[in-house]
Amino acid sequence: MPTHPRARVRMPLLPLLLCAMAGATVTAPVAASEADRAYAAVDPFIGTGGEGHTFPGAVVPFGMVQLSPDTRIQARKDAYGWAAGYRYDDRSIVGFSHTHFSGTGHSDLGDVLVLPVSGDITLERGDPDRPGSGYTASFSHETEIAEPGYYAVTLDNTGIRAELTASARVGVHRYRFPAGKPAHLLVDLRTSMYDYPGKVLWSRLRMHPDGTVTGYRKTRGWAPGRELHFAMRFSRAPSGHAFHDTEQDVLYKGFPPPGHQDPRQRAQIEGRQLVAALDFGRPADADGGELIVKVAISPVSERGAIANLDAEVPDFDFDRVRADAREQWKKALSAIEIDAPEADRTAAYTALYHALQAPSLFMDADGRYRGPDNAIHVAEGFQNHSTFSLWDTYRALHPLLTLVQPQRRNNDFIRSLLAAQRQSPYGILPVWSFHGHETWCMIGYHAVPVIADAYLKGIRGYDADAALEAMVASASYGPYDGLAQYMELGYVPIDEEGEAASKTLEYAFDDWTIARMAEAMGREDVAGDFYKRAGNWRNAFDPETGFMRARNRDGGFRVPFDPDASGYGTDYTEGNAWQYSWYVPQDVAGLIAAHGGDAKLVERIDQVFDAEVDPSVFAHMEDITGLIGWYAHGNEPSHHLAYLYAHAGQPWRGQERLARIMATQYKPTPDGLAGNDDLGQMSAWYLFTALGFYPVAPASNEYVIGRPFLPRATLNLPNGRRFTVVAEGLEPGHGYVGAVTLNGEPLPRSFIRHEEIMAGGELRFRMQATPDTDWASAPEQRPYSMSHR
Repeated sequence: MPTHPRARVRMPLLPLLLCAMAGATVTAPVAASEADRAYAAVDPFIGTGGEGHTFPGAVVPFGMVQLSPDTRIQARKDAYGWAAGYRYDDRSIVGFSHTHFSGTGHSDLGDVLVLPVSGDITLERGDPDRPGSGYTASFSHETEIAEPGYYAVTLDNTGIRAELTASARVGVHRYRFPAGKPAHLLVDLRTSMYDYPGKVLWSRLRMHPDGTVTGYRKTRGWAPGRELHFAMRFSRAPSGHAFHDTEQDVLYKGFPPPGHQDPRQRAQIEGRQLVAALDFGRPADADGGELIVKVAISPVSERGAIANLDAEVPDFDFDRVRADAREQWKKALSAIEIDAPEADRTAAYTALYHALQAPSLFMDADGRYRGPDNAIHVAEGFQNHSTFSLWDTYRALHPLLTLVQPQRRNNDFIRSLLAAQRQSPYGILPVWSFHGHETWCMIGYHAVPVIADAYLKGIRGYDADAALEAMVASASYGPYDGLAQYMELGYVPIDEEGEAASKTLEYAFDDWTIARMAEAMGREDVAGDFYKRAGNWRNAFDPETGFMRARNRDGGFRVPFDPDASGYGTDYTEGNAWQYSWYVPQDVAGLIAAHGGDAKLVERIDQVFDAEVDPSVFAHMEDITGLIGWYAHGNEPSHHLAYLYAHAGQPWRGQERLARIMATQYKPTPDGLAGNDDLGQMSAWYLFTALGFYPVAPASNEYVIGRPFLPRATLNLPNGRRFTVVAEGLEPGHGYVGAVTLNGEPLPRSFIRHEEIMAGGELRFRMQATPDTDWASAPEQRPYSMSHR
């Protein structure tokens, strides 16, 4: 979890003979009723409580606008719990802002906060624990509605009904004010997901003659120097306005008293603490007190934001925009058809909903966007995206998107990464970027496995040679996080670079994916070098303790050593030795051999799950949550662990562990995620596991079989075929796989290949009460390992 300080491609139809092979079928259009059921099953409140850090507001798939309520604005030191702006336990709303992260462990965004006000207004935010103080409004969950692309709530202290919807670049608000009272709108540019002095570097508000309000703000924070522009129009023109710089002006309660300079006279204002009060008179009963507000954002300019308004929402038809958002979500959610009990359908479809929000669009309607060099570029032939939480999402989210999104969308992601590399002052691929800016959050160069995984799955539409060059450049950038020492020594030395054990292990995995792609391209020179680097995990392995550890430059392991220790001063990133010592997804067979055989590795993994751990040991590490022994499902380094039993020839042991993880770490409630969703990674893990398989090593083109948790699910694949997973006998007490067939033929191995899924057909499980200790136990029936390539 990141709290670390730092034109569509159409696939040609194959001949009918090939379609008939392996049970493949051509996709029939999904029935409208099934799409409606999928849409209705989503609960956007899942993850808004606890530590899920999701938001309930309006967004379309991968949309640039995420319009959602903010329940409080926290000081920087307290901002972790409000990283998405909203927490289900709160009872006040500060306003509705237009940019949010879904499920991160870091706070930022919250741009262009809007709040409707009835009656007297104040510019003071107030205390969120005292709703009604300042302009903060009270609300109740009884009046809330959240659906994909739509959110509504009543502000109790003013009686205003607020509804939100969105297109890709425009947020649309519908407010119904009580009759007879003055109706106002506050537009606050002072706020972000966390506040501290100097957060807003500069901002502007401008009133145009036609009543359009535009502006921008530049902020420093997680992404320093981030700049965002906006344009705002109203279904009826403001009857008056007041622009304030609260750093300079007297704070008026409402509009200024006689004798004071009237801020209404300002057509434009610039400063660091700007807020606008817009007056819309006294609504009459005849029009229901309705006001439509549409707000477009742009990474480029105010003129670009106006153009986005005109391109996407030229009218004030709220219901049309809402209906279009609904149709976009119905189409996106139809990628999987799920036949399961209601609670399981809700959990699964909500997981898919969360998995389809990022990386998010980041460009104007004319193709212009702001790159990591802060210059304006034009995306030619692709849709530029940003918000790449790569340390989290390369593991399961991006592999999932290759199954549930068109090639065009996956190509857009890759071309966006490559464009960012070309425009980067450092010449490397993004590490953790949003709104075009690099945050340097987390470790590794994990854009590399995203590109390699897509290439090896046959996803094209970009310059593969340029992609490989960008991957090698990222893996060779010496100034980054100990890479120079890693290339020199084969490991990152802890006396020169922090968290060195984790960095050594993650670099080695990324290197393996470069080798895989280079080999597939016939670049044996590159492949040989990076296969060698992929073996550097051995330099972190301590055979005496059986843990991965950090070495000093002189080659000795750092002492003293405490495998329980975690934190930024230790050998590991957001974890400890118990969580990181099994991170060799590219060569689990080699890890087994290093431990002395299957039984030894199984024994060590059992120790991880069965340990009695006092949760307070991680009190200083907010992200290490969801504990089962030392296993921490709320953070990514543990996510592959239960599947390693299959590599050791005991997949039935993993089936036991997966049952407990699913039962304890997920539920269809606001606190139903054990940790940060991290832009969909936790949700993608759930979906893969519910289907019965998981991508332990992206770029291997294999998925390790666990056990299914849904009676029946069908993937409507991007190539037009259908792949169905059926679980016979899936009932309480039947937690083990008794038999597996693929297209009617017995499947004796504990993995399924990507091409087998893409061919379409059926994977069928027979579940039973007792484990089958023989299935997939032989070495040749186990998943890929580099040692056996």
